[in-house]
Amino acid sequence: MNVLVLHSHPVEESYGKALYKQTLDSLEKAGHAVDACDLYAEKFDPVLSRRDRLSYHDYPANSDLVKPYVERLKRAEGLVLVTPIWNFGFPAILKGYFDRVWLPGVSFDLVDGKVESRLRHIRKLAAVLTYGATPFRAFAAGNPPKKIVKRVLRAQINPLRPVTFLAHYDMNNCTAETRAKFLEKVKTAMERF
Repeated sequence: MNVLVLHSHPVEESYGKALYKQTLDSLEKAGHAVDACDLYAEKFDPVLSRRDRLSYHDYPANSDLVKPYVERLKRAEGLVLVTPIWNFGFPAILKGYFDRVWLPGVSFDLVDGKVESRLRHIRKLAAVLTYGATPFRAFAAGNPPKKIVKRVLRAQINPLRPVTFLAHYDMNNCTAETRAKFLEKVKTAMERF
């Protein structure tokens, strides 16, 4: 299976980067063809410009400025997000990726005012997230990233398929042991993806 792995952490020597590398290694070990998309390393521009917005509904012109990313998304049969959660949301670069790449005609069509998915070719979805917050604080805040992955993205891809959701909470108080345990959990889950 061709798996698109989206990564959005700007620090090269970080736990987030270690999770990304483990995800890639484990998916490859499982025999998947991996498309590693490190948004910071690729210098992805997350800004939805005036031009982008004016052509937003005009497929295929709306995808001209992000064509390589659109092509990668269209080839994907699996999608894995590897990202930190900042202020109970995705980093701006990942949010910008969704705004600029998941366009009408690419990820969905509007038919008689209703959204129809164009991502049914993606058969599997997973997220590997790190939170500074505890599980309770994330829950109290509504845990928007979890809802986006398990509800919104899942609905766009295939609402009947399970989602692999892995989260290391309370990174502000983590230890070498909790990080190692979570890294092993990611390894196992991605080898089974």
